[in-house]
Amino acid sequence: MKIGHKPARRSRRLALGAAVAASALLVAACGGGSGDDGGSNDPGLTEDSIKIGGHFPLTGVAAPGYSEIPVGHKAYYDYVNANGGIDGREIEFIAKDDGYNPAKTSEVVNELVLQDEVFAVVSGLGTPTHQAVTDFLNSEGVPDLFVSSGSTLWDQPEDLPETFGWQPDYESEGKIIGKYIAENMPDAKVGIFGQDDELGEDGARGLRQFIDGQVVAEEKYVSGNTDIGTQIGKLQAAGADVVVGFNVPSYTALSQLTAMALNYKPTWFYSNVGSDATLVGSLLEEFSEGAVKGTSPLTGVYTTSYIPTNTDTEDPWIQMFQKVWDETGDGSPLTNYKIYGMSEAYTFVQAAMAAGDDLSRESIVSVIEEEGADFEGPNLVPYRYSEDRHAGIGGMKVVQLTDDGSVEDKTPLYQTDVGDAPVEEYTGEPSTPPESGIPGE
Repeated sequence: MKIGHKPARRSRRLALGAAVAASALLVAACGGGSGDDGGSNDPGLTEDSIKIGGHFPLTGVAAPGYSEIPVGHKAYYDYVNANGGIDGREIEFIAKDDGYNPAKTSEVVNELVLQDEVFAVVSGLGTPTHQAVTDFLNSEGVPDLFVSSGSTLWDQPEDLPETFGWQPDYESEGKIIGKYIAENMPDAKVGIFGQDDELGEDGARGLRQFIDGQVVAEEKYVSGNTDIGTQIGKLQAAGADVVVGFNVPSYTALSQLTAMALNYKPTWFYSNVGSDATLVGSLLEEFSEGAVKGTSPLTGVYTTSYIPTNTDTEDPWIQMFQKVWDETGDGSPLTNYKIYGMSEAYTFVQAAMAAGDDLSRESIVSVIEEEGADFEGPNLVPYRYSEDRHAGIGGMKVVQLTDDGSVEDKTPLYQTDVGDAPVEEYTGEPSTPPESGIPGE
């Protein structure tokens, strides 16, 4: 019930406002602070800058691919700064390494909030990692924007009013995959291979809404345990001829190599987070010590898509991000993970600009709730933001990987939600980026 929630949130924000007001008086007495011009005194804001930060696995098992997301963020913020910033304020972005370890996440997020005094945490990556810091961020009144995970945990405005998701949730993705299998593979025996957390659980819950009777086995892995022979062997023994994986990229590569060793050849269907062909191809080569090269083992694999990819070279958003990358990147190829980071960064800049001269921690949360559903960007289906929902993109399409690493559409765009919401075709027109590359210009 939101009726009971909103007064509680306002009460907390009033308390925060009182604390800020007291802080403002103290700062004014000392003769400093950005509030001298009538602006917010929130941490991380000055007349000239906005300091934000995020936690990412820059090292460790989840670093491949995911470590490129903050690189995309920085490239886009550098581009915005070079073009005048946000109402004259330059964006300072701090990316800290948590090694995909929740204990380390708590440590680095404490640093971001208490030592670096960031205005907001943006794009914190991972479900178990970010779950470790949501209560802290919300208790501190720190906007916790656009988490890099599809867990439904981020859509709890009653309990976590500062936290917002960004990408489609795993349950909705599972429903769209389930609908495709039910309609196109009605006789398939389906196995589920999932990470032992919300990624696997939410995805399987959505999938089973459509094909529960077709599921012959469900196996889980624990992140960090790279021996998955038992799980893949059980899927094979159960006779699964279609395997749906809700896993990160390194386990896509491991599942492929394990299946090769067992001479197991099901049809594979990986959720979006684990299906980047270029990255998985590199991991296949690395894990097999060169025995498997290229992306050919992934040809024919099904997955999903909710923003354009780097092979969509005619897409205006990819062309815009390529221009940004050419101007502010480090000269390396533009990957899908960098595009993902740029896309989140674009949403943050859009939200901060929408808050305008009144930018504050409270105003940016309010503007996302009030206007976020109409934010435009590379997302193929609209966001679901409102006062009652902090869920991100509301749909996607099913695609199939081809032999050159690009994808072929297998369905139209679908729009859905968690629970028993129907899966329906989305027929809205795609947005196009502003010529300047800056939201609203």
